[in-house]
Amino acid sequence: MNKSTQLKRLFQSQSTEYLMEAHNGLSATIVEQTGFKGIWASGLSISSSLGVRDSNEASWTQVLDVLEFMSDATKIPILLDGDTGYGNFNNARRLVKKLEQRNIAGVCIEDKLFPKTNSFIDSGTQPLADIDEFCGKLKAMKDTQDDKDFMVVARIESFIAGFGLEETLRRAEAYERAGADAILIHSKRRDPSEIELFMKEWKSKTPIIIVPTKYYSTPTSLFKELGVSTIIWANHNLRASIDAMQRISQTIFQDENLLAVENNVATVEEVFRLQKVEELKTAEAKYLPSSHTLRDDSL
Repeated sequence: MNKSTQLKRLFQSQSTEYLMEAHNGLSATIVEQTGFKGIWASGLSISSSLGVRDSNEASWTQVLDVLEFMSDATKIPILLDGDTGYGNFNNARRLVKKLEQRNIAGVCIEDKLFPKTNSFIDSGTQPLADIDEFCGKLKAMKDTQDDKDFMVVARIESFIAGFGLEETLRRAEAYERAGADAILIHSKRRDPSEIELFMKEWKSKTPIIIVPTKYYSTPTSLFKELGVSTIIWANHNLRASIDAMQRISQTIFQDENLLAVENNVATVEEVFRLQKVEELKTAEAKYLPSSHTLRDDSL
């Protein structure tokens, strides 16, 4: 089953499913080996791993380079956090072509303005895209895809921008009509009240996705009861790696030796395992002549 079909089935599952964040080939491999059925390629995490802000400072082609490594390393579907689509409808539809070429299963775009502002940054009002313009972008993306199961997700930022339920429902209904395969409802409240309000009013069967980064203490059972399709754990591998690297670096800097840290980090052998070094050894035995050396003195 191809990756886009896998993602489509996750969204349409009768039970609540989960996507775990990854931001490079290594973290994507770990997510897959953990048992998750799908990957969220987080814009925040990818930009952070590249050392830039989550404000479209990394170009979309640089993001594609990261995605290619992630896709090559895994067999489960990847949903890209595609920000605003990196421009207007023309940029967004070209993005779809390039994602399909890299076997990416889908993309989520948000109804804010380019360059995007991270939803959790306290920067005052975050202006929203015009509904008709955003619908045109969604239509262009759906018209462009070659893979019928490629997923286009519309992320609604109206709660983030300070609007209420009425505006959020209006946008959700418009984006559904424009062809969105799923709707992501975002909230930065510490409680799930906005999500609850929306889910109780949403009458369509179009799948609803949430990202409970801020309302993390809410029992997952509530989201299941509300009928949420998919939950995204959006940035926790990045945050875990930052915490670990800061602690290890500080310890080594202070101690000027490795005695206190060697038993608290992954072994080099585990790195080799994640890199699939054994597969290369097997391939070398199969494809290289037994007399092969790295250097040919006849040249």
